[in-house]
Amino acid sequence: MTDRLILTLAILGGTGNEGRGLAYRWARAGYHVLIGSRTPDKAEGVAAELNERLGTEMIRGLGNAEAAAHCDIAVLTVPYAGHRATLEGLAGVLSGRLLVDVTVPIDPDDISVARLPPGGSAALEAKAILGDSVQVVAAFNNVSHVYLQADGAVPCDVLVCGDGPAAREQVLHLVEAAGMVGWDAGPLANAAVVEGLTSVLLGINRRHNIRHAGIRITGEEKRPAGQ
Repeated sequence: MTDRLILTLAILGGTGNEGRGLAYRWARAGYHVLIGSRTPDKAEGVAAELNERLGTEMIRGLGNAEAAAHCDIAVLTVPYAGHRATLEGLAGVLSGRLLVDVTVPIDPDDISVARLPPGGSAALEAKAILGDSVQVVAAFNNVSHVYLQADGAVPCDVLVCGDGPAAREQVLHLVEAAGMVGWDAGPLANAAVVEGLTSVLLGINRRHNIRHAGIRITGEEKRPAGQ
């Protein structure tokens, strides 16, 4: 396992709420973070904001392709509408790397109903687009960006799905570094269930008038400090 303190992470499409939150938490944990965007100037602006908050220079803003080319692990945080186009444009650059796919297919007509895309899940579609040269792991699909961007503990767990135990273990270290509890949720095929849970949680928010519903795994005490 590569020492996590020297890893460089690229958050592709990272100028949105989810990308900002993950960048903040990982940079705070000691990772070098590259925020990628179709518009490099926008990525540079977000990186400057986060560096000011952190009081460090751990985050850089780049174009998506340049960020992907200079990372050890890539993390995709684009909306599903831009998922395929982004991956097709980066397929060659991502070869030989691990990609963490955070994307969730949300039905814009009813966000509370789980939407299964033609390929079964966003993560499975990513694998089909990128091929065997890229390890794809689904994670962070059910965590509200509000928690990620805050300084406190995150009161929900992360399910990690991927087709290799070593890849899942690598991502579980990223979960821990971000201050959350992660669980090995098995092969990438299970990402369909994990991604679909996001719509279930959004429906719970709506029907019960609560905010930022998440999941927790019970049966074993596995909480980080402060939770």
